[in-house]
Amino acid sequence: MRNSTKTRVKLLMNEMTSSPHPFGATRQRQDAQPEPVSAPALRAEVRNLDFWYGATHTLKSVSMAVVDCKVTAVIGASGCGKSTLLRCFNRMHDLYPGNRYAGEIQLYPEDRNLIEMDPGMVRLRIGMVFQKPNPFPKSIFENVAAGLRVRGVNGKSLLYERVEQALRGAALWDEAKDRLHDSAYGLSGGQQQRLCIARALAPQPDILLLDEPTSALDPIATAKIEDLLTVLRNTVTVVIVTHNMQQAARISDFTAYMHLGKLVEYGVTEKVFTTPQSPLTNDYITGRFG
Repeated sequence: MRNSTKTRVKLLMNEMTSSPHPFGATRQRQDAQPEPVSAPALRAEVRNLDFWYGATHTLKSVSMAVVDCKVTAVIGASGCGKSTLLRCFNRMHDLYPGNRYAGEIQLYPEDRNLIEMDPGMVRLRIGMVFQKPNPFPKSIFENVAAGLRVRGVNGKSLLYERVEQALRGAALWDEAKDRLHDSAYGLSGGQQQRLCIARALAPQPDILLLDEPTSALDPIATAKIEDLLTVLRNTVTVVIVTHNMQQAARISDFTAYMHLGKLVEYGVTEKVFTTPQSPLTNDYITGRFG
């Protein structure tokens, strides 16, 4: 199954070299010839995943690839299961009784099913940022250091180095370097969200999950987060849930469209938005529902 998925993703990657980007942007000169693209590395692969909240069957046989060091956007109307899918990746559903999974989410290169791994270890490898900023009631420094301390990083110089690295990675260092020991609550909403991204980045995760990370932010703060994600894709795999289709078109390489718990369409973002294969996808992106 993995070979067939990689072949499909390779074809999608080849499409990325020639497809016009929706909403005006382009990924490559129109007169340039597409170059051959080798099969991309996968960071994760969802295989026939089902999920239940108690007796409620929420995800239904979802299968999709997560390409390494690319941004994958998950879109769909409220209640379609996109946030439920995202939270399967870091096993957040395990915190509540009665929830259960079936199927697999394979992590590469180990080829291990994360549903069978220790949830604590999964969460250190897969960071998550939520819709609303949720800094801890601690200093800026201690917010970022929290995950590092869990990993056993306690040396003062190493801890400071990793905190600085994470804050730089979240484009917050210049704004926070002179106030590291001030309360995180003194930051603006957009700064708090970037702090949460820094906190998630500090343990150097394999995958960064973002659940509508800009929905509570103003346009300026939103633009900073989007700019940050275009940089982060060079070093970390990103999966983002968003209601904002223009945002998905701007920042993602791949897009998955979900409807009523099922994955309707998955492909290169340009193709999904300009020539969707499913009538359901077309109806959603053209605003007929959702």
